[in-house]
Amino acid sequence: MTTQLLGDDPAPDGRGDVGVGDFDTIGPYRVLQQLGQGGMGIVHLALDARGRAVAIKVLRAHVAHDEDARARLAREVDTLARVRSQRIAPVFDADLEADQPYIVTRYVPGPSLEQRVREDGPLGAESLLTLARGLTEALRAIHDVGVIHRDLKPGNVLLLDDDPVVIDFGIAHVAETSRMTMTGLVMGTPGYLSPELVEGGDVTPATDWWGWAATLVFAATGRSPFGRGGMEAVLARVCRGDADLRDVDPQLAPLLHAALAPDPSRRPDADEVLMALEAWARGRPVTEVLPQRTRVLRPDATRALPPVAPAPRAEPPAPWGQGDWTDPAPAPTPPGPAPAPGGRAPWPGTQPSPSPSPGAQAGMLERPGDPRIGKARRSDVLAALLVGGVALVTALPWVGLAVAVCWSWSARTIDRSMTATVRRRHRFGRRRSDGVAAVASAPLQLVGAAVTTVVAALLPLAVGAAGVLATALAQSTVDGRGVRLDSPVPLAVGALLALLIGWWGPGGPSLRRGSRSMARSVTGPPALRLVVVAALLVLAVGVLGALAVGAIDVSWWPSLGSPLPSPDQLPGR
Repeated sequence: MTTQLLGDDPAPDGRGDVGVGDFDTIGPYRVLQQLGQGGMGIVHLALDARGRAVAIKVLRAHVAHDEDARARLAREVDTLARVRSQRIAPVFDADLEADQPYIVTRYVPGPSLEQRVREDGPLGAESLLTLARGLTEALRAIHDVGVIHRDLKPGNVLLLDDDPVVIDFGIAHVAETSRMTMTGLVMGTPGYLSPELVEGGDVTPATDWWGWAATLVFAATGRSPFGRGGMEAVLARVCRGDADLRDVDPQLAPLLHAALAPDPSRRPDADEVLMALEAWARGRPVTEVLPQRTRVLRPDATRALPPVAPAPRAEPPAPWGQGDWTDPAPAPTPPGPAPAPGGRAPWPGTQPSPSPSPGAQAGMLERPGDPRIGKARRSDVLAALLVGGVALVTALPWVGLAVAVCWSWSARTIDRSMTATVRRRHRFGRRRSDGVAAVASAPLQLVGAAVTTVVAALLPLAVGAAGVLATALAQSTVDGRGVRLDSPVPLAVGALLALLIGWWGPGGPSLRRGSRSMARSVTGPPALRLVVVAALLVLAVGVLGALAVGAIDVSWWPSLGSPLPSPDQLPGR
């Protein structure tokens, strides 16, 4: 059998490559750095107009005009648009008619499963269970909309704090049309191609459960379940079901063995997989809950694969979505934990292998990229500030307006300075003069932020004033006491409308980014953040309650003290 692999094989001469230096922008997106590359395309980290981090997959110049490549990209866009799950990287935008077509997806700031295992060794029991459950959730979401991924493997799974996110739907198909029409013509990686893909059979959800099991075997052992070597030798083992399950937990191995069966009808379905995983999590053998699918594997049921002569040449670097991402400027990583004897991670009852900290995963962004990416959003602090702002504007309108304008000015100044630093580092790299350049450009950033603040404040002020007038008219209709623009209720409504329009209206992205940076700088520890939020809410609710019951009055501009008595009011006059 002669089998041809169709995929993102790297271009042998490197011509037509699209590097990060070739772009300042891709469509409306500003490129920050290159994340990975393959023979068909390159993936960049970029910022959208709202400052969010996104991943942009661009076809290379030498394949951009290939109809098959464009069709595959279009199929990926169509597939991702149908799936709704946190376990799937969604598509935000696409331009399939451009000279170099691209799609924009959610950016996942974490390594691929393949990269993680290659660098840190096999996953421990807890991490493996999290991976298995997460992939099960992703596959159920995919299958619920009638789509089959067909290419689930370690390179197509990204890890975000051990939680998996599935990517690369370039060869996914709708279930009704998923049949290989040309025997011997397959697309994918040999060790992770199901038997029906190799032999030209019907592609069903069972195909993805086969890929699920093969991916878990790699995560548990650090090896492909069907070994390495020549392509035809690997595919022959796949079709025979000769899986190497050494170093897999004996309590889990029967489930993976059943899912890797050459006959799709003998593989467990989604409900059976979930039932078996829950049993394994509680320390029960999966053979007890799935006796019809599994059997106890004897020590001689699996065997070491015979040695295979080395390939005449090294394997080409795997393309994006089908292997490791190639970091153009890798940072030194600390050595991973030493694997247990036999090259496997400990199983239930033993100490699991530690996983990389979230800070280490986010650190890859802080070299040439935007320092705001991956940081806490501090939405709780900003919500409390919103309530406090409404209370301040209601009690002291002019003071509250002045504070809101000063906050907006400061936030936009910080955002402009950080954005200028990001662009400078994107062009020239990180340099020691970055701090000096930021200080030197501060006056210019202040002036620019002031102009933006004044222009952006016009719409919120107009909406707020309209809200005050409309609420005052409505209030007068109810209580019959006339239109009172200085009443607390109209002022509170107008303040809320103005602040919300300023936050989400024109010029809002810069205000939001700068505000989050300011909130992060003063509320670092969780305990301090809780105290700040509680204090703001208590103070704001207290002021609004006092205004509502008439304990205090609205003061358009507070006096700094009692006025001096006139001469006629002095004693004895």
